Amino acid sequence: MMGELVDNVFQTTGSQWLLPVSEYFGFPITVVNFVACQLFALLSAFWFRLYLSPEQSSPLARHAVATLLGVTFIIFCFGWYSAHLLLMVLANYLLIIQTDISNVHRYSMVMAMGYLTACHVSRVLIFKYEILSTDFSGPLMIVTQKITSLAFQLHDGMCKKAEELTSEQKQLAVTVRPSLLEYLSYNLNFLSVLVGPCNNYKDYIEFIEGTHISGRLRPRVASCNGSNGHQKFPQPSPRNAVCQKLLVCCGCLLLFFIITPLLPINYNFHPHFVSRASFITRLTYAVFSMQAARPKFYFAWKLGESINNAAGFGFSGMDANGKASWNLLSNVDIVGVETATSFKTFIDNWNIKTGDWLKMVCHERAPRHPMALTFILSALWHGLYPGYYFSFLTAILVTTAARAVRKSLRQHFVASRGWKLAYDILTWASTQMAIGYTFMPFLLLSVEHTMAYYSSMYFHVHVLSILAAIVLRPTPTTTTKHAEVSSRRDKNGKVQ
Repeated sequence: MMGELVDNVFQTTGSQWLLPVSEYFGFPITVVNFVACQLFALLSAFWFRLYLSPEQSSPLARHAVATLLGVTFIIFCFGWYSAHLLLMVLANYLLIIQTDISNVHRYSMVMAMGYLTACHVSRVLIFKYEILSTDFSGPLMIVTQKITSLAFQLHDGMCKKAEELTSEQKQLAVTVRPSLLEYLSYNLNFLSVLVGPCNNYKDYIEFIEGTHISGRLRPRVASCNGSNGHQKFPQPSPRNAVCQKLLVCCGCLLLFFIITPLLPINYNFHPHFVSRASFITRLTYAVFSMQAARPKFYFAWKLGESINNAAGFGFSGMDANGKASWNLLSNVDIVGVETATSFKTFIDNWNIKTGDWLKMVCHERAPRHPMALTFILSALWHGLYPGYYFSFLTAILVTTAARAVRKSLRQHFVASRGWKLAYDILTWASTQMAIGYTFMPFLLLSVEHTMAYYSSMYFHVHVLSILAAIVLRPTPTTTTKHAEVSSRRDKNGKVQ
């Protein structure tokens, strides 16, 4: 039995060149392959920026190298499972060049999400919810984001009038269908094929063509020089940003190896713990065990961000102090997450690029109930584990209640500095508890474990959220008064 377990853990359809390393350190070969590819991608990114720069190489060469490296990485990690990614990318390219551009966003969303869901279903019907020995769903999820993002941006750029778009949609709109190589490079480049982050097509093309940094420096230099001479301004180096993010990665890795094993998530519903520990103790453990589970996500996201920055991609402009900022592709704001004083603030700082994708393809375009539809799409994108749906459906309820509480109570605490500090401390603690409760099923995955945990917590967040949403819901009278006041305001915002 133990031999079968070991074989199953180390089995992979990807490369087994690093199997001795896997056996020596006791890590699954899939993890070793992933880390090895990401480290090689980091080294390749420096080489790509220094020796395959836009000044020295053509966009064609940069596209080709980025694609070949990316395809090599996915074959190395996933073996024949990489065919899923290649098939979906090629099928969607046929869609965008053959179908009516007015409906391309709908067709691409259905095909990409449909194929991704079919792969998720295979876990339920074939693998009984088990994590596959070679789990290709992560890269497939990133590719799904890119495919659908580009389809919506093509629709915006080729079908809609400028006045029909928001300022952000105008900025990201694509007016020309990409070539096959450009499409493959965007979706499968080595910088983000394994773990992301998702990025916009226009930003990526500007990076390949060498205008990514200069385009963001131009307004600043023009204001400083009184001209449009952005080339007179030295281009910033990503070295410091990459070093800082790699240090964060190292810190997260240490926390993952030292702290995470001390606070296992599954202990939250362990019968011995539930029966012996008080409610306050269990509530506190839930908060800290969820915090201890975050470093692995921080590590993966910051490493992916570092790889892109090392290649010269991710420059977001100069900050107020005149320093270069490399946060265009930031996928997490760790400080923002850990100090969040509201449910929304936490979500806005967690998996940021996925949030941007959900906003672009769903929240901004949903005719009704945008928040609920966005959470449901997020759950479907993540997979078919029941825990995902428990988490996101609970998140709809908690978000609704949090909005009601904030609108009703916050104004009473912002008048004085002391009350504002007390309010921030209270909302920080309540946010951490709500996050721990809401997203615990996301890690527990199964119905059985989720119900065991929620039962041990007496469903208190569900109950409190429903009460808050009902009791603090704006009354029709209050709504009418607000409408009357708004209608009496002049153009300067003063009540007439």
